[in-house]
Amino acid sequence: MATWLVTGAGGMLGRDVVSVLRARGEHVDARTRADLDLLHAGAVAAAVEGADVVVNCAAWTDVDGAETAEAAATELNGTAVATLAVAAARSGARLLHPSTDYVFAGDGTTPYAEDAPTAPINAYGRSKLVGEEAVRHLHPAGGFVVRTAWLYAVHGKSFVGTMARLAAERGPDGTVDVVDDQRGQPTWSHDLAEQLVALGLADAPAGTYHGTSSGETTWYGLARETFALLGHDPERVLPTTSEKFVRPAKRPAYSVLGHGAWATAGLEPLRDWREALAGWAAAHARQVPVVSV
Repeated sequence: MATWLVTGAGGMLGRDVVSVLRARGEHVDARTRADLDLLHAGAVAAAVEGADVVVNCAAWTDVDGAETAEAAATELNGTAVATLAVAAARSGARLLHPSTDYVFAGDGTTPYAEDAPTAPINAYGRSKLVGEEAVRHLHPAGGFVVRTAWLYAVHGKSFVGTMARLAAERGPDGTVDVVDDQRGQPTWSHDLAEQLVALGLADAPAGTYHGTSSGETTWYGLARETFALLGHDPERVLPTTSEKFVRPAKRPAYSVLGHGAWATAGLEPLRDWREALAGWAAAHARQVPVVSV
């Protein structure tokens, strides 16, 4: 049985990773941000010592906030990751580091391969790219970068959760405007957690993988599917453009990622986003309790 260290265990993905590991009976050291200062090299080294696999779910996730606090975002998404990578390399632990589609420019028309050129268009993407490069350069033998996108969960804040809330709050005739000019791969956090655990246990080569659901849609398409799965009229979702929802950070227009690297790990890519969303809807209906860490 492997010993797992999960950082950022109180966040959306961290909670699901801890839940999956505990369900498998694995030994888990779950650390929230309050439990472990990732900028303290000594504390990180002590936490990593004895772990077989480290899953770094700690991150600066405020995309818009990073525009005015890029140094702080890079400290957590880059500097802290470098500290983890050094500690993991020294102890011989595998390091699984989730990253993001935002490292790409988002101007493509076909799925981005794992080795496609990166060109982030906002501060958040730049900060995450620093972390990716740290993993690859500082722990080349045991570092795994797993890019994901459009993440949602039963717990925490997400686009899918917001659509579920608005569908209920606005009543049977209430509508919601959703952008239809950004394409991506909605990914259920639980599915990604399962894949991360499988990767941590697999005889897989270190490198970069894409942990997003198969298929693709727009935010508008995702909202309609969410409404329908929860028993609401999807016609209440109205399409609009990104120009109607101007944000401080520019968003990629095309965030579809390729999944070719999974074959080298002997693993299948994540299932289709519609199937995953149906799984989320069933869990949402059961109101699955949040895992304590």
